[in-house]
Amino acid sequence: MPKNLDIHRVAVIGSGPIKIGQAAEFDYAGTQACLSLKAAGYHVILINSNPATIMTDPTTADDIYIKPLTLASVTTVLEQSHPDALLPTLGGQTGLNLAMALDAAGVLDRLHIQLLGTSLQTINQAEDRAAFKTLMTTLGEPIPASATVHHLQSGLTVAAKIGYPVIVRPALVPVAALHKTRPH
Repeated sequence: MPKNLDIHRVAVIGSGPIKIGQAAEFDYAGTQACLSLKAAGYHVILINSNPATIMTDPTTADDIYIKPLTLASVTTVLEQSHPDALLPTLGGQTGLNLAMALDAAGVLDRLHIQLLGTSLQTINQAEDRAAFKTLMTTLGEPIPASATVHHLQSGLTVAAKIGYPVIVRPALVPVAALHKTRPH
């Protein structure tokens, strides 16, 4: 793929807090993305809340912001750093949620920031359990029996009908809920 000459500055959303044995792949992937972007001649802006990661090494990005990974904080960094593009998909769930929230808040359009990697529509389709199930059904792909429930008793009823073992997963947090989150 040829280099996009309209893009000069790329912001990367980091993986945020990680625990031993968990989410290190996001830190590694984000580090490699930053180094690759720098090698391709882009000015790299890293936003991460965790200073104790490989990503936040001073040689990984041109500008490093150690800030909370919240809508308000990331918006402020984007307003100050003026990136042409944003790469959110290497920060795991945190990056995906922030990309959706930034779009819903109009930040990406207002600041003329292009999203790199997976589109917002695809992120939403992959993260929204009902939308993903609909897509798989439309494509004729086999999926396990499943249902969306909102209460414990409903979940137990569905589990009895489907049969054990069952996997219980939280649904996508609505982007509107992210707007109401305030840093403490």
